[in-house]
Amino acid sequence: MAPHPWRDRGSTRKGRPLGQSHVDLSVPSAARMYDWLLDGTFNYEADRAACQELLRRAPTTKALARNNRWFLERVVHALADEYGVRRFLDFGSGLPTQNNVHQVAQTVAPDARVVYVDNDPVVLGHGRSLLDANANTAMVAGDMRDPDSVFAAPEVRRLFADDQSPTMPRAALFISVLHCIKDVEDPAGIVRQVTSRLSPGDYVVICHLVSDDRDLRDSVTDLMRQETHDNWGRVRERHEVEALFDGLQVLRPGLVDVTDWRPDSELRQHQRSIEWYDYGGLAQIPIPEAVTP
Repeated sequence: MAPHPWRDRGSTRKGRPLGQSHVDLSVPSAARMYDWLLDGTFNYEADRAACQELLRRAPTTKALARNNRWFLERVVHALADEYGVRRFLDFGSGLPTQNNVHQVAQTVAPDARVVYVDNDPVVLGHGRSLLDANANTAMVAGDMRDPDSVFAAPEVRRLFADDQSPTMPRAALFISVLHCIKDVEDPAGIVRQVTSRLSPGDYVVICHLVSDDRDLRDSVTDLMRQETHDNWGRVRERHEVEALFDGLQVLRPGLVDVTDWRPDSELRQHQRSIEWYDYGGLAQIPIPEAVTP
């Protein structure tokens, strides 16, 4: 399923989308909206207009996008550096930008393996064109609502699910993506299906857009559903995100506004989104306690 309100679409080359024969550029792409919010160049008039309306409803959304990206960088670095993770599965990876998962992880450990999963043809085409030379990284066409198909992909079996590397910890990433899943599609159930395929001691990262303001939740949800042609779930509340971690052991510093997840810059902590924010953290698949004979 497509990620983040913006991590779901791709870009074009010389006016023609990568990965598909045509795309309606009059329809805003959430990935290109995200790109614009990060001051990127892979966006068009419709994307910019949609962003302006989003900023009218939630004026600090640019800060939200930056903080989401900085959280990804910090949590992936921590997983590779402190927890020894060498296999990453990134659901809803979206349009590649700077400091992607493989770039952060492989800076720490060149042998780190990363599989990106997305169901947008444009994202797939653009991502594959950038990853062709990296043997430890792959882009897979897949829908997170169908974990069985994702885990059956040859690239996932080779780079992530390889049972020949049982001592190489793994991490599944749901970074700003589950709010694209509708309630009837059961986001918590998707997490459970994925974690059931992981091993004790493996890791899961989840963050999700939330707001304490009901009117804001409804307003942004309505806008994003309209702009993405109903390819979106909803902005949720913190307690709903906390339920996604049921059965997992949440690691320090707990579930927080991701701006406060092990911050590495006091300046960045002051660049906050106010109306809505990404809420979540890092968790581990519990390791059963040894039974004393």
